[in-house]
Amino acid sequence: MTSTLKKISRRVALTLAVSACFSPVTQAAELLTEGVFKVGMEVTYPPFESYDSNNNIVGLDPEFAALIAQHLQAKPQLIDTKFTSLILGIGKKYDAVISGMYVTPERQKQADAIPYALSGASIIALKGGAVQPKTEDELCGVKVGLQAGTTWVTSLKKHSDEWCLKNGKPAITIQEFPTAPEASQALLSKNIGAQLEIAPAAQIIVDKSRGRLGISSTRLVYPLPLGIYVAKGNTELAEAIKATLAALKANGQYAALIKKYNLESID
Repeated sequence: MTSTLKKISRRVALTLAVSACFSPVTQAAELLTEGVFKVGMEVTYPPFESYDSNNNIVGLDPEFAALIAQHLQAKPQLIDTKFTSLILGIGKKYDAVISGMYVTPERQKQADAIPYALSGASIIALKGGAVQPKTEDELCGVKVGLQAGTTWVTSLKKHSDEWCLKNGKPAITIQEFPTAPEASQALLSKNIGAQLEIAPAAQIIVDKSRGRLGISSTRLVYPLPLGIYVAKGNTELAEAIKATLAALKANGQYAALIKKYNLESID
């Protein structure tokens, strides 16, 4: 009788352990709306997020959002928001931001970040034009266009002051645009000399330019991790997202997404 009870106890313990390993990672994670994982993103940023011909939001970040929602036992809801306002809406309009956004100290003062991929910027120039910067050092004296709110604005200002001017070179002129496509149009119109854009998006811009634009940089500029942002102190949701990413790495889905969108994986 005692032996039988011990066997039953061991089986129950094993069953509970296995169930814990495969149960949805985060029933404990509290969402703004029960059963809905709301994600903020700016939907003008392929390949991270954009509208397709049927007005569906497609790209890397919607795919990650859907997979996280699945593990949360929730439905994904994607909320199109201007890039410069995304962080401000966390915990109010949406549960998280997944929008090709770098992890920076400034943003981490406002929200908690879970790194999910690694990328950097490429420099775009007119094909065959006189200005063909290979690195950020060659941007001295160039009028550079980029999307407002990106971390590169600060990086370029710092590089201009601490490298260009200190080495007797002209400063970098920085012009911010509401969206990346507007910066590209300014480049095509020769109102700026170069554009700085995250590498996967830069390649799409070049591919769509019908041979008029090219990637002039020979390596990634300012490589940084991309982050999923959640409200400060929302440890339950942050841990749930980390657990989801770990599960996706274990089953191969993470590697497939990273390869599909030409990014680099992050541990």
